[in-house]
Amino acid sequence: MRKALVSVGANATSIWGEPSQTVKKAAEMLKTRLGADLELSRLYQTPAFPPGAGQDFVNAAFAFETDFSAQDLLVILHQIESEAGRTREVRWGARTLDLDLIALDQEIAPDAEIWAKWANRPLEEQMRLAPEQLILPHPRVHERSFALVPLCDLAPDWHHPILGKSLRVLRDALSPEDLQSVRPLG
Repeated sequence: MRKALVSVGANATSIWGEPSQTVKKAAEMLKTRLGADLELSRLYQTPAFPPGAGQDFVNAAFAFETDFSAQDLLVILHQIESEAGRTREVRWGARTLDLDLIALDQEIAPDAEIWAKWANRPLEEQMRLAPEQLILPHPRVHERSFALVPLCDLAPDWHHPILGKSLRVLRDALSPEDLQSVRPLG
């Protein structure tokens, strides 16, 4: 069994309701499909990324133990997104549900060289291009407060296998303004 970390976001109404309801429903569906326990972080309100790209998001994170492969998990996550009405028309546009596999234990996929290529792309390229394959750990998680803050609710001591730093250290390296933009709901 390996520990999986998933980042969750929604900023459009789905067939399951408002974004916070959609995030909770996605957790239930994933738990059922995995046949295992799943931890859900607190829910957070965050500004759209990149700034000005739409309505605020509800973000959260899931953590669970699994013997599924990364590819099999990705298929399950995409199925759940599709059932929530997710379409992939505009990169980083409004979405009913976004489920990103951030990490599967210490797996690096496909390799460190490709990870570095995607992690170091300038923002304007990130906005236009998407990798054709799954890259683990997520190549930009270390830059994103909307992912790091919820992930730290569940796995603050998980160490990035390439950067060699914990999620807590990566989160704490972000600017105070960036961290303050992630506000707990309820």
